[in-house]
Amino acid sequence: MKIVPIRIANCRRALADGWKMANATRGISIGYSLVFVLGGLAIIGSLLAQGLTPFIIPAAGAFMLIGPVILAGFFGVATAKERGEVVGFGSIVAGFSGAHRALWALSLVCGLLFMIFVTDAAILYAYMLGQAPVWLTELIPVADGVIKFFKWAAVSGFVVALLLYCISAFSVPLLCDARANLVQAIVISVRIVFGSFPVTMAWAGILAILIIGSIVLLPLLPLALPWLAYSSRSLYRQAIPMV
Repeated sequence: MKIVPIRIANCRRALADGWKMANATRGISIGYSLVFVLGGLAIIGSLLAQGLTPFIIPAAGAFMLIGPVILAGFFGVATAKERGEVVGFGSIVAGFSGAHRALWALSLVCGLLFMIFVTDAAILYAYMLGQAPVWLTELIPVADGVIKFFKWAAVSGFVVALLLYCISAFSVPLLCDARANLVQAIVISVRIVFGSFPVTMAWAGILAILIIGSIVLLPLLPLALPWLAYSSRSLYRQAIPMV
């Protein structure tokens, strides 16, 4: 399997390709994304109702740990579009059914890392902000504690996210296309990430900023999620060309 080094130009092309595919499949892509928007709305609403407002940012970041698994649905849509087939809900199902079954094993790893991060963040929250509710209108009076919480949660999250990014950034697309088994996919993903480390870290930063930002500004998520999913697919196809 040929691996091509990733350059900044590849990232620009990936973003352009992703935007084009998102526009070409706007209806089903936004419809699929709305599932996660509703989930995000429920989580954010629950945190606000319980006075856990500062926890919204770590919760948004935690989505990055389980987000890779949903790519299979977007891959199914993009594949159907490229083949000239009718794009619909069945395309999403086909994306998951056509993926290597090891994708589910990797999803368990994502879930485990998600639980580790959320547990760490909850411990930090209890230690730094206590059990007293922090409502949206009270963020400024407790700003020092909130900033410290964000800082240490970011440190904790960075370690977990870096580990997951290295093993999943290109292994998930490979498994979605059923081009490798679990071990092969993870090894290739790690090789690509470290082989073009500055660029892949910049790409990770772009994904994190746009996804977390769109979760906090939730109405943007149905637009950002398909765009970045298809962009990730384009970057993967550039790094590991289809034979």
